[in-house]
Parts: sequence; C-alpha cells; structure tokens
Amino acid sequence: MRRSAEQTREHVLEVAHELFYWHGIRATGVDRVAAEAGIAPTTLYRLFASKDDLVAAYIERAFRLYREWFDIAAGSGGALPRDQILAVFDALAEQVQPHQCRGCPFLMALAEFPDAEHPARQVAIEMKTWVRERMGELAEQFAATAPVADSVTAPVADPVADPGELADHLALLMEGVYASAQALGHLGPARRARTLAAVLLG
Repeated sequence: MRRSAEQTREHVLEVAHELFYWHGIRATGVDRVAAEAGIAPTTLYRLFASKDDLVAAYIERAFRLYREWFDIAAGSGGALPRDQILAVFDALAEQVQPHQCRGCPFLMALAEFPDAEHPARQVAIEMKTWVRERMGELAEQFAATAPVADSVTAPVADPVADPGELADHLALLMEGVYASAQALGHLGPARRARTLAAVLLG
C-alpha cells in the first residue's frame, strides 16, 4: 500500500522519534532515519529540507503529543483542580517507567542545541513555557476553589496565597521527576513527586 506524502511524513517522524529519543539527535544521521523508515534519502529531503527541519518537526510533534497527554492526564482527575493536578503527577509516574522513558526529550534537545536561534531549541522552550502556563491555570483554579487557611490550622505557607508561586513549584517538581528518573530511575526520588505535590497543595 502506497503512502501519501502526509502519511510518509508522519511515518518518518515516528521513526525519527525512536532514533533521536533513544540514541541522541546529533548521534543519529539523516541516512539512518531514511534507512529505518524504508525510504530513500532523496524522499526524506523532499519532506524535510534539512536535518534541522527534521529535528524541529520531531520536537513540534513531541510537543503536540505532550499537550494531548497533559490534558488527558489532568482531565482524568475529575472536576476539582486539586485532583487534576495530582492526576498529572499520577500519570507522570507512569510516563517515566524505564521501558518508555530515558528522560525528557525537550530537556535533551535543549542540551544538544545551545544555539538560541535553533528551531528545535525554540520549540523546546515554547513547550516548557506552555507547561508552566498550564500549571498556572490549574493553580489559579485551585486557588479559586480551595478553602482559605489561617495561621492556626495551617502552620505552613498557604498555597492559595500565591498561585503563581504554587505553579512555579509544581513545574519545577515535574522537571525534577524527569531529571531524577533519568539518573536514578523511577523508583528513586522521582517516586516521591506525587506526595510532594500534595504537600504543596496543602
């Protein structure tokens, strides 16, 4: 069965994801991507003008899939913002299992491409910005629905007092999960993330 150009493009990006993610972007040549995809290099270059274009498309696709993952994960928590936030950390614990995760692909792209003008780096930064914004939205919703703590019942800082600070902490906690799981495994400190998120939420 012959693929359309769009189907071939998606197939190449699926193959590129497996190779770039598991073996490294700079370590993986375009010829290898073409060979694994079962197409000629000339066909690949008709779809992507250069390796940089292919890498940028790979990161953009990963960003799209991550947005879908995040929203599905949050939605699985039900109607309450607190439960939605915790549901994201439940899903994150599953996402970083070793058979499917060697770390955050966006952090790896940032490490491989220090040039601020590289399109893959720009998309990776856009993705990290989006996560912080989504956490900000959830933190604002949480602040609007959570009971206000007082100095007697809440000896620690009230998370509702500053939703922006809460969002920063949650985003930082997510980053820590990816970095820790990459180095120390999903059974290392990363397994504490959901508990820490609950503490941040009060």
